[in-house]
Amino acid sequence: MRRRVAIGVLGTTLDSGKGEERWLKWRPTVALCQQEKLFIDRLELLVDSGAQALADRVIEDIGQVAPGTEVRCHDLTLKDPWDFSEVYTSLRDFAHRYEFDPEREDYLVNITTGTHVVQICWFLLTESRFIPGRLLQLSPPRRAGRRDEDFTGHHAIIDLDLSRYDAIATRFAAERREATAFLKSGIATRNAAFNDMIDEIEKVAIRSRAPVLLTGPTGAGKSHLARRIYELKKAQRQVSGAFVEVNCATLRGDQAMSSLFGHVRGAFTGAQTERAGLMRSADNGMLFLDEIGELGLDEQAMCLRAIEEKRFLPMGSDRDVFSDFQLIAGTNRNLAISVREGRFREDLFARLNLWTFALPPLADRREDIEPNLDFELRRFAEREGRNATFNREARLRYLGFALSPVARWTANFRDLAASVTRMSTLAPEGRINQATVAAEIARLERLWADDGRGVDAELLAEVFGAAAETIDPFDRVQVAEVIRICRQSPTASAAGRMLFAVSRLHKTSSNDADRLRKYLARFGTDFDAVQVQRSAPRGSR
Repeated sequence: MRRRVAIGVLGTTLDSGKGEERWLKWRPTVALCQQEKLFIDRLELLVDSGAQALADRVIEDIGQVAPGTEVRCHDLTLKDPWDFSEVYTSLRDFAHRYEFDPEREDYLVNITTGTHVVQICWFLLTESRFIPGRLLQLSPPRRAGRRDEDFTGHHAIIDLDLSRYDAIATRFAAERREATAFLKSGIATRNAAFNDMIDEIEKVAIRSRAPVLLTGPTGAGKSHLARRIYELKKAQRQVSGAFVEVNCATLRGDQAMSSLFGHVRGAFTGAQTERAGLMRSADNGMLFLDEIGELGLDEQAMCLRAIEEKRFLPMGSDRDVFSDFQLIAGTNRNLAISVREGRFREDLFARLNLWTFALPPLADRREDIEPNLDFELRRFAEREGRNATFNREARLRYLGFALSPVARWTANFRDLAASVTRMSTLAPEGRINQATVAAEIARLERLWADDGRGVDAELLAEVFGAAAETIDPFDRVQVAEVIRICRQSPTASAAGRMLFAVSRLHKTSSNDADRLRKYLARFGTDFDAVQVQRSAPRGSR
């Protein structure tokens, strides 16, 4: 049978009393050892050094009413018993030193005595399991009386394991379901793996301030999910600032530093005014760095410091600024591969890789296409102020195509959203019929046969990642051909001779390698970089 151990603070007011008069009042520490069906084997009593005489008297009285109870005294001398930091630190130190043995002993923490600050600290230490016990609250008898009346009072044990309370557990389960439904925008997703991932994200979003890394192909929903995480945290009052989103693939050179960290006036040519920067704008809020794998190494180093220390140095400034933001990062690259290639800092990846969630492509979640189809129809109605619905035959035909292997969904949910928007816009009288569906299926098949990216798109994605989306369609074919020639050539000079074979005939002298270098520099790359064949976003999963 386990021994019962009580832990409490001597009450310099409630436990006081001298002479025979002390037996005519309720003293909680003495009453603790008189409770019916609650025999205390040992009492760990925390005593202020100035109250030792009172402690001796209380211990003597406990010996009279409960001779089988052992009392041990511990020093708890506080300069200010109302100072939260001092009280918590002192009680935490006591808990750290104390050798708890929950296998053999049952611990009760008496929150009846001490200041309100002491009581709050007892609660926090017990709730967080620094003290492996339950809370005990004593209350006086309803009426005071004579010496021969009972001043024992009553007690209540408070178990902080909320899962044991059916009503509370049911409420918590309902709140969790609401939170996960919120993260999914109310979409009744059916993919078991995706639902399990959202359940875990909900727990992390509520319980952790650590960075979250969302991976997955373009269009898998990283940006949308990041915003929903922010809105959930804001509803829980965990953030009060703004949601700040930036696509790192669009940042280059000084623009990247200035956009992220801000600058002071005169920091560089054209810096006519001071700029706060996105990280400072996200103070007390959330910063979403989409396509973080596209940041340069210098920016990555500053990001790491900003994440760890909440401080960074704006361009041109000699004084740090502070910003307490929560971070979500997104990428369609495999950052572990980028680390091995030297394109991404290992220490930053380690900092981001605590909570990593891989969003699958839509083609791997075909059972979720139907509920997302309904979601996109609702979004269209909210956005355009016009309702659009399928007739039965048209819906069955569209879903039959959408769920088949023929439907590639290369741009994932972006393809689905665009498809629903087109059909809803063209639907006669807001009714999507079979003719509308047939035309849309033909359009999607043409798009996926050569959707403006095709082989060239894969080649550009290998070199530029998400930044390939920022290259004008006018330049795509030419840049892709330059990459192919570079990969076929042993040197930049050889590639230049092949690329400029006609124009060089009309020049008395030429530097083809230099011409190639300048051309590639326009797109933020060089010969060595385009020669390295990196994993395409889909293959990096």
